[in-house]
Amino acid sequence: MRPVIIDSGGANLASLQYALERLGVQAPVTSAPAAVRSATHVILPGVGSAADAMRRLKTSGIAKVLPQLEQPVLGICLGMQLLFTRSEEGETECLGVIPGSVRRLQPQPGRPVPHMGWNQLAIRRRDPLLTRVPENEYMYFVHSYAAAVSDDTVATASYGADVAAVVRRENFCGTQFHPERSGAAGARILANFLGIH
Repeated sequence: MRPVIIDSGGANLASLQYALERLGVQAPVTSAPAAVRSATHVILPGVGSAADAMRRLKTSGIAKVLPQLEQPVLGICLGMQLLFTRSEEGETECLGVIPGSVRRLQPQPGRPVPHMGWNQLAIRRRDPLLTRVPENEYMYFVHSYAAAVSDDTVATASYGADVAAVVRRENFCGTQFHPERSGAAGARILANFLGIH
């Protein structure tokens, strides 16, 4: 197994590496398209702005490579949002492997933006990524933008309205939450991802 973590410039790269090491897996951080192409599993994390992350991916050449990949790809938080066609954040054109737009969450009384903290998953359909993850499991979220629920949505979270929390389209999947910060259930999701072939 040769997983890699794409260097998307986020501060969560080390915590993601540690989470994978606890599963007995070494995953180097890379911005080299050749390393991404040859990996068995590709993880696209992300924190910060969609425009900055896409600029980094275009500069490295990974933005061209990533949509063509046939191995399992996991986008995490902003990384999941970058899999969609576009983001309202900075009117950014994203990778386009999952149809749809990412929109800003609307603040409501008692529901500030960003959505930050633990929230429950509502599973819409079973998926290998969620093997042995029970309904209503809590995951850790930090985000101001979200994708709408669509045919590619595997699980949702409710924050005033339902938003996509887990998505999948063919070999591309994503979690809006941070599995590396979501305890045993998050570790299970990472292990499930590494078990997809």
